[in-house]
Amino acid sequence: MDNKSTRQTPPVNLLDALNETIGRSTGRSCNIASLNETGGGSISRALVAEAGNEKWFVKLNDIGLLDMFEAEADGLRALAKCPEIRVPRVAGAGCAGQQAFIVLEHLDMRPLRENTAGTVAGRAVAALHRITGKSFGWSRDNYIGSTPQSNRAHQDWPVFFARERLLPQLDLARTNGHPGSLIDHGERLAEKLTVFFSDYQPTPSLLHGDLWSGNAGIDHNGKLTLFDPAVYFGDREADLAMTELFGGFPAAFHASYREAWPRAAGYAQRRTLYNLYHVLNHLNLFGGSYRSQAIQMIDWLLAEAG
Repeated sequence: MDNKSTRQTPPVNLLDALNETIGRSTGRSCNIASLNETGGGSISRALVAEAGNEKWFVKLNDIGLLDMFEAEADGLRALAKCPEIRVPRVAGAGCAGQQAFIVLEHLDMRPLRENTAGTVAGRAVAALHRITGKSFGWSRDNYIGSTPQSNRAHQDWPVFFARERLLPQLDLARTNGHPGSLIDHGERLAEKLTVFFSDYQPTPSLLHGDLWSGNAGIDHNGKLTLFDPAVYFGDREADLAMTELFGGFPAAFHASYREAWPRAAGYAQRRTLYNLYHVLNHLNLFGGSYRSQAIQMIDWLLAEAG
């Protein structure tokens, strides 16, 4: 028999596809009564679907980005292994016509502004980082925003960060028309990373990977809730660095994390190194002032490396 004849054609109608996806997840029929745009998505369209007493969070993008949503689902399932953290349950990902989508449990959350919430969050992130792997990387590649993120396994952390984080972003910046000192100095920096780890050997911790305040909240039970992950096993300080890049995490978060797991000497240098990856990614996604910021960070790190 021709295998093609047994394949199911994805529904063209988005509502039908979402009803099917939710129905498979819950084991009962679903009939979405409303599907409305909501905030919270700079990469994908965000909607809230309501069916009876249930609400679902839906993200939409081009069909070519289905893998991005499948990687997101994989990351959420990985984070769910930490009992101290809540993640939205994944109903599924799929396609409808030329659109890819992911359907998630809709959660009511509040921002990490209060000291009590920050204290809970700091302890929870430390517990997440206690989950370790045998090497740096992940079982599949995924995405940081909509940028592909390579997760090939390495035993050496500076090599991983150079080859799978900095150099791919620099290559993309070159492709996007950002030549000159940004690329040249960035590649020089990638060759010097061992300088920042002479007295520090991180273990492969499970990371959220994109841990800014817009991807975290506190649920109605006071539990840290994380979403939009870019997971991999890496240096825990990479997550901590990003919590400081855009702000939004209260001082209580950092204090409770340090109490649970103190940071090592040299963190201030490594913080800039790790955040350089995200600044380069923002340059590649959004352009603008991120170029000058990236150049300043690279040159500062080169000066520190000597």
